[in-house]
Amino acid sequence: MTEKSLTLADQILTRIQNSIITGEIEAGSKINEQSIAQKYGISRGPTREALQALERQRLVVRIPHVGARVAKLSVSELNELYQLRSVLEATACELTAHNITQTQLDQMQDLLDRQQQALNKGDDEFLFMSDIDFHYQIIQACGNRYLQETLIAGVYHLIRMYRYQCRGKKRPELAIKEHRQIFEAIATGDGELASLLMRRHIERGRRNTEQKLIEQQQAQDSLLTPYSQKEIIS
Repeated sequence: MTEKSLTLADQILTRIQNSIITGEIEAGSKINEQSIAQKYGISRGPTREALQALERQRLVVRIPHVGARVAKLSVSELNELYQLRSVLEATACELTAHNITQTQLDQMQDLLDRQQQALNKGDDEFLFMSDIDFHYQIIQACGNRYLQETLIAGVYHLIRMYRYQCRGKKRPELAIKEHRQIFEAIATGDGELASLLMRRHIERGRRNTEQKLIEQQQAQDSLLTPYSQKEIIS
C-alpha cells in the first residue's frame, strides 16, 4: 500500500508513529490535537482519528486531569510487554512451521541474506528495520489472523519504540545467527524447535533492551542529581 492510497488520518498516523518510535517526539511529552493539527497542516478530524489510533497502540496514553502524553519507557512495562511477545511469537513460529509457503520461505531466506550483507557493511539502520521485518514475516506466515492482529496492530508499535530507543551495537551479529536457526527450524517443519528458539531469541533481546534502558535512566538521573543537591543546600 502506497502513501497516496492511505487516508489522510492514516498518513498522519504513520508519520506520528515514526516520530514517537524514533524519539523525535520525546517520551512523556504532552501531545494534543491542536499542536498536531498545526504541525502537519491538517484539520482536527483526521488528527483526532490518528491520536485515537495511537492510544489503542499505547504509544499515547491519556492521563486524567493531565491530558494525552507520549508513552514513557519503563523497565516494568518492558518486561510485561516481552512476556506477552514471547508467548505470542513462539506460537506464531509453531504455526508458521506448518503453514509457510515456498514463496514465503524464499522471501525469508532473501531477507536473511540481505541482513548478512548489511552486517558486513555496517548498515545499522537496515539491520534494525530488517530485524523487525523478519519477525513480521513469521507473524504474517502463521495463518492466524487473530494472532496477527494482536501482535501487529496491538503491541508491536510499542515494542518497536523500546527497541529503537534502547538498541545497542553488539546485538545484531548474534541476532542474525539466531534468525537463521529459527528459519532452519521453520524450513524443516519443526514447529516445536522454532518456538523454543524464538523464546530464547526474545529473552536475549529483552535482557539487552532492559540493560540499555537502565543505563539510560541512570544517565538521566545523574544529570538531575547536581540540581537536586543544589536545591537541598540552598
